[in-house]
Formats: sequence, structure tokens, C-alpha cells
Amino acid sequence: MNSIENLKNIENKIIILRLDLNVPIHDGKIIDTSRIDKIIPTLNFLLKKKAKIIIISHIGRPNGKKIKELSLEPVSLCVESMIKKKVSLLKENIFNLNKNNIFINSKDGIVLLENIRFYPEEETNDDEFSKKLASLGDIYVNDAFSCSHRDHASISKITKYISSYSGIQINTEINALKRITSEIKKPVTCIIGGSKISSKINIIKNLIPKFNNIIIVGAMANNIFKYKGIKIGNSVYEKNIGSAIQEIFSYADKNMCKIIFPIDVKVGKKLIDRSIEKEIFDIEDDDIILDVGSKTLTEIKKIIDNSSTILWNGPLGYFENENFSLGSSEVAKYIADKNEKIFSVIGGGDTVAVINSLNIKNKFNFVSTAGGAFLEYLEGKDLPGIKALS
Repeated sequence: MNSIENLKNIENKIIILRLDLNVPIHDGKIIDTSRIDKIIPTLNFLLKKKAKIIIISHIGRPNGKKIKELSLEPVSLCVESMIKKKVSLLKENIFNLNKNNIFINSKDGIVLLENIRFYPEEETNDDEFSKKLASLGDIYVNDAFSCSHRDHASISKITKYISSYSGIQINTEINALKRITSEIKKPVTCIIGGSKISSKINIIKNLIPKFNNIIIVGAMANNIFKYKGIKIGNSVYEKNIGSAIQEIFSYADKNMCKIIFPIDVKVGKKLIDRSIEKEIFDIEDDDIILDVGSKTLTEIKKIIDNSSTILWNGPLGYFENENFSLGSSEVAKYIADKNEKIFSVIGGGDTVAVINSLNIKNKFNFVSTAGGAFLEYLEGKDLPGIKALS
């Protein structure tokens, strides 16, 4: 990909900058600014080069309709406060805009187009809409890795009509993911959790030939217990998944990758209960498995000690109840304490929430907020937005 950092002589050039500013908003206030924080270096880079900037982004799923609650107005004010520059929100219909009238009322040369998903043409990847967007600027920059698994007009097709570059954040994300998928320093370990193993089977299969250890935790591990004939009580599990689990173990054996799962757990009768630690063979019919046990944590820490690279996606238990959050928080702190010895990549909303709650986000080499794009990259899929820049 051509990187934005290679751009020269862009003073007064109009840069169309695709960002992912899809942040959680409640009562008009932004709850989490993580995605905005990540793109500030790109904005500052372009401002230093004295370029004019048109920001394109979205919030939510308005399905091609204008919805007041999904306006980017709170985002424009937040970005404005972070970069100390005026960010003008343009609510005018994109089809009525042209290159010559966009910056007439913008003192500092930064405008934010209103939610791009207010236009149905965005998600249908409409050719004329892509051409119209491209006509508004001189150069296109994609710095929205988290949207790059979408084949949308402002992500992929726009690149047909304008010189296109990758942004600082997207380069950082891809470089981090390359280090855990193709430029690996071994031994490498994946800790993968969450509720559904079916949604991550393809990721596990793609990583098995490259990884030394895959630790399966959370509700995903319940399916392994079930497959091995271990009682799981009232715990969450997926039906008709046995053949997929068998395939994972068989494939791992062929590739000398070790599959690890809990040897003890913490249970409750309800989600709001206090935790009781049990061996996996002692689960009662009304028990719900909600976290890993102390013996499992000890084993995981030993594996981390012997790893050079760590990928972590998905919590180890029901961390929303602090009685079942110990597994996730202990692993988070243990990896963080080894940040000089281990290259660590963290991804997934719940996993990021865990490390944010502990205020240790800066102790990992890379923390991804990319969601679906992060997972699809790990599956080995081509992402339309990245392919368009290549």
C-alpha cells in the first residue's frame, strides 16, 4: 500500500480522509473516545502538511435514512476539542457539494461530512456515488481499518477514481497483525474466548499452522467439555458443533499446535452469584461455568512465560460480574507486566473493555478496536478496503 507518510507537497491539497468514528453515544454524549484517540496522529500529520481535510465517517446503522440521533455532531465537537482546530460539520446533501464550495466557510480547513450511511448508495457500493465522493478531493486516505472489511463506496470503490493512500493508524494495525500471522516471533500463543466457538472456528483453523498454543476459554470451552463428555450443568454451549471441534483437534495434532482448555472452573447457580471453584469433573446439574479456576490460571501463566508473541481475543469468563472477572483481569495484568519481553496484540470489544477497566491499555504493543475487520483478517480473508489500496 502507498502510505500517507510518503506524501509530499500536499499544502492546500484536499484530502478525503475515511475514518471510523463510530463511537458509542448516549444522550448526545460520547461514552468511549478510543476510536477518535487513534486517528489524531493522522489528522495532526495532515494539518502539519497544511492540507485541507474532508472527513468521512459513520455512526450506527441508519440504513440510508437521516436519523437525528445518529448525527456526527457530537463527534465533530470532540475532534475539535482534541486537535484545537475548528471542525465544521457539513449537513448539506453530498450531491450538492463540489470541490470549490466545501471550504468557503471553514476557517481551519477541516470539514466533516454528515453520517455517510445516511446515503443508501454508501452500503450498496454505488459507482456514481463513489465517483461523486472522489470528485470532492485531490487525494483519498483510508485510515479506517475497522471498516475495511466492508465493500462500501467510501471504503473500496472510491479508490477507482482518485489517488489513494493508507493512513497512519491503518498501517499500524496491519503491521501489528502481520507480526502475529506472518512475521511471527515464536513461540506464539493465542488466547481465544467469548461465547460462540462457531464464530471463531475459521480463525482457529487459520492460526493452527502458525501458532504453538491455542488456549480456548470462556463459554467456548464449554463446547470442548461437552465434546469430551464432561458435564457442564446449565452452562451456555452450542449444539451440533462436535464435528467442528474434532476437526480442530485433529488439525492441531497434524500441525504440532497444542490446544489448551480449562482444568478447573468457577461456577455459580446464577449470573449474579458469588463464585465457587470446582474441578471440571465436579460440575453439578444446576451449575453455570462462568470463569476459569486457579489451576487453569497457573497453567496459562506458564504458557505466557514461554511465549514470545501473544494474541488475545475474548474474555476468560463472565467479567461483567466481578466475582467471575478474576481470570480475565489476572491474564491481562500478567501479559502487561511482560510488555518488554512479549509482543502482545489485543482485540475484541470485551477484551478491550477488560484492559480499559484496569487502566493498562498502554502496556500492550497493540490494542485493536477493529472488531469484525480484526477477526476477518485473522481468518485470512481479503479485506475489500485493504485490497483496494494494494
